[in-house]
Amino acid sequence: MKKLWNVCWGIYKEHEEGMNYLIFGFLAFLLNYVLYYLFSSVLHVHYMAATALSWLLTVVFAYWTNRTFVFKSKNKSAQSLGKEFVSFIGARIATEFLELGLMFAMVTVAGINEYISKFICQVIVILANYFLSKLWIFKEKE
Repeated sequence: MKKLWNVCWGIYKEHEEGMNYLIFGFLAFLLNYVLYYLFSSVLHVHYMAATALSWLLTVVFAYWTNRTFVFKSKNKSAQSLGKEFVSFIGARIATEFLELGLMFAMVTVAGINEYISKFICQVIVILANYFLSKLWIFKEKE
């Protein structure tokens, strides 16, 4: 059993950033989806507003987890933290507009179930957010 653990731990350490992004991305996905369901089905908020509200609450969680556990940002000064946060929020706003556009196209135009559409949108947005975070926001400075 210890040998299996060592093999698994070695694989995790070799791909730590990607594995952490998958873990925390999945948690953000769950949070976003549960919040969306609560706003949409329980509180009967319009699906577009439910999408925006669930995003707003999830993005704060995502910034903290991405900064702390995934990309392990070393930024400490107020200026560098501010720039990082603004970049993160800007990227997330862009992907939220992508999600809203996709939700509109799938639900209103194509008539696809809103929960299936939400799932598809989340997969696309999680991938886009990873690449924006990796290549732009939390890029290691040389």
